[in-house]
Amino acid sequence: MMSFAAFRSLKHRNYRLFFAGQGISLIGTWMQQIAMSWLVYRITHSALLLGIVGFSGQIPSFLLAPFAGALADRWNKRRVLVITQTLSMLQAFALAALVLTKTVSVWHIIPLSILLGCVNAFDIITRQAFVPDMIEKKEDLGNAIALNSSLFNSARLIGPAFAGVLIALVGEGMCFLLNGISYLAVLAALLLMKIERIPERPEREDFMSEIAQGFSYVVSFSSIKSILLLLALISFMGVPCQILMPMFAGNILHGGPHTLGFLMAASGLGALGGTICLASRKGALRLGMTTPVAGVVFGIGLMAFSHSHFLWLSLFFMSVTGFGMMVQMASSNIVLQNIVEDGKRGRVMSFFAMAFMGTAPFGSLLAGALAGRIGAPATLFLCGACCVLGSLAFSSRLRSLQEELAPIYVQKEII
Repeated sequence: MMSFAAFRSLKHRNYRLFFAGQGISLIGTWMQQIAMSWLVYRITHSALLLGIVGFSGQIPSFLLAPFAGALADRWNKRRVLVITQTLSMLQAFALAALVLTKTVSVWHIIPLSILLGCVNAFDIITRQAFVPDMIEKKEDLGNAIALNSSLFNSARLIGPAFAGVLIALVGEGMCFLLNGISYLAVLAALLLMKIERIPERPEREDFMSEIAQGFSYVVSFSSIKSILLLLALISFMGVPCQILMPMFAGNILHGGPHTLGFLMAASGLGALGGTICLASRKGALRLGMTTPVAGVVFGIGLMAFSHSHFLWLSLFFMSVTGFGMMVQMASSNIVLQNIVEDGKRGRVMSFFAMAFMGTAPFGSLLAGALAGRIGAPATLFLCGACCVLGSLAFSSRLRSLQEELAPIYVQKEII
């Protein structure tokens, strides 16, 4: 039976409100993602337009992340989140209105996807930087970050299932409408919070100077730079796992849409298991073998999956990749949140978003190009091998990185 320690951050009132509101909202977000993909395919039957819509929603996170991080360090984080969640709600309602009135076209969807991508660039970074403000006891910070990841993966299991049923019964418009309504939960949670401790704001510098200062801080801090480079590599090379899944489901495993659903569900279950393991840890997570080992597990899972021709074996390897990817990402986040200076948290989290999400559009392009030349299995095997090699290179520098962080751990009473 799982220990109550896995949920210890829920004893903080503000985080408890946030957790409940996000739990409802994320289910709606996943419903919208599934409905969006199906809607684009239904009205265009074009793989190219599917890729364009996906790219248009992802690329703003890469382009706007440095600006969003600097603003997160300047502005009231809760107020920023209220604005971003409101704009996301209005975008969902606009999509619902277009679909339910049967006036939607792909030329409505692309600008609305770009709008949501721009909003998400600010929302995701500010949300990451806001977590420490909700947690009064810093030893519970890692647990809160792990619970956020478990919430995300639980919604990834529930949301698509609801979306599939709703699309079959009443169409995509209802998914967009319910997603819009779901934002009311997180807005209510934000407005009900009582943030008593607001970090002191340093004297403001020129905006571009603050961005440059954040970049200089990351580049000169070896531990932060190394964590972000490994995360960027694994995210960049791990994207083909998602992009090429339909090819594996149909051409290699000789299945249909249900096979694809099983593969994605297996990945989600593995990821959920990984976040629960991290949440069950007691005390703050320090930089150690967890991060590189998870990267190796992820890479080996990809390599093994690329050679599997049996569904049951493929499902097992997909759960392994889901576990490795989520533990690598979440442990990187926890370590960064523990070691970063409070006044630079938003800017460091902007580089985290660029490493984890900003590389995804470029990884998608690489996956398609490579798969067309050498095939999907060889592409996935190559990507997995790169993840393993990158993780081993990181582990070879682990001792020097730990020595760099030791004074910070002592200063912050982590050790």
